[in-house]
Amino acid sequence: MTIDGNSIAGDTSFGVINPATGAVFAQAPECDRAQLDAAMDAASRAFRPWKRDLDARRAALVACAEAIKARVGELAPILTQEQGKPLARAAEELIGAAVWFQYTASLAIPVEVVQDDANVRIEVRRRPYGVVGAITPWNFPVLLGVWKIAPALLAGNTMVLKPSPYTPLSTLKLGEILRDALPPGVLNIVSGNDALGAWITAHPAVRKVSFTGSVATGKKVAAACAPDLKRMTLELGGNDAAIVLDDADPQQVAEKLFWGAFSNSGQICSAIKRLYVPARLEQPLVAALAAVANAVKVGDGMQAGTQLGPLNNKMQFDRVNELVEDAKQRGGRCVTGGAPLAGGGYFIPPTLVTGLSEGSRLVDEEQFGPALPIVTYRDIDDVIERANSTMYGLSGSVWSSNVDRATEVAGQLECGTAWVNQHVAIVPNAPFGGAKWSGIGVENGPWGLLGFTELQTVNIAKG
Repeated sequence: MTIDGNSIAGDTSFGVINPATGAVFAQAPECDRAQLDAAMDAASRAFRPWKRDLDARRAALVACAEAIKARVGELAPILTQEQGKPLARAAEELIGAAVWFQYTASLAIPVEVVQDDANVRIEVRRRPYGVVGAITPWNFPVLLGVWKIAPALLAGNTMVLKPSPYTPLSTLKLGEILRDALPPGVLNIVSGNDALGAWITAHPAVRKVSFTGSVATGKKVAAACAPDLKRMTLELGGNDAAIVLDDADPQQVAEKLFWGAFSNSGQICSAIKRLYVPARLEQPLVAALAAVANAVKVGDGMQAGTQLGPLNNKMQFDRVNELVEDAKQRGGRCVTGGAPLAGGGYFIPPTLVTGLSEGSRLVDEEQFGPALPIVTYRDIDDVIERANSTMYGLSGSVWSSNVDRATEVAGQLECGTAWVNQHVAIVPNAPFGGAKWSGIGVENGPWGLLGFTELQTVNIAKG
């Protein structure tokens, strides 16, 4: 672990499983309460000097970007072995993390002047909170960690970060890589199981919590923050609908739709989870999607040519299988996939399911895996209502040969991000967050940066 700039072992450890084999391949340190207190104390002590110099913070973020880029070859195999994604995708995640650091370093922290006359000048400034407690998920552990680290640190906060116990190693390695780029105590990274996350959210040193994960856990985080009135950003789950309009060309949209649903083996909070298709286009679009699915290589992410890896963990593997079996019992037809691959590991091939509608679990729940229900519709107003009839509201997309028409429909979706003729197109300079149960607050861009600040009004009398 990284605590106060030092490498710290745990008194105990826990096993980390390679999802391609289902077997433990490494051990990670288990942070105890005393070590967490030491990390919080280090972050608290580092806060005052760190918040004073914005230029130094910008330079440190650029140094973090360079440090990551220099170690991609070392870090990518660790990420693949614990998360499962293909090695090339792991490298992309790491380069993306460097890009996020570089972009965030360029952002301004504005001072707004709301009045300046002969009598008074009133400024609205942005101040850091102090210590931020960050908890990150297992699907993109490094990138989603940097989504929190970069803006929190630029704003002048310090941080104690806990990665998922399924994927702690790459984030622990990130802490080691960034030690020379940051003053001691500014970024502390500790690892452990779920109890550690609860300790962080309840710790009195923490003034803001930034959490990415499930809706159920997000609600627990919100409840834990309430007694101390901690501020929070919650980036939670989604059941994202993609709506194909009746003028779309199935051959033109099939591959983009497939990867919008199945990238990272469907383990993306904003991936397509429900695909709505006009009844007359169902047959040609399903055939086009099946052709893509059948050509994809599923396997160990460390093997050359692998395009989709395993599910990350046994819990998620079992859940996706359960949802697919439930779909079959409700009359769903698996056009591709439909069962786990033989052999070890948590492998499920891309599974396209037709014959379902709302009321079936695979349509109504977030599967977070490689199983996509394809649902037909006949009326555009009806399908918009169906897409919105959920407590999720992370993102969605509309597909059409008429961009203006698709954009108008996209504007009616009740979600944080609405894409047109694309999906999972996430960039550092646009806000990302959810409506309804899909989250509170946003990440990325100047909006995400300002989420790590609180307002201070400075009212200066001139007379």
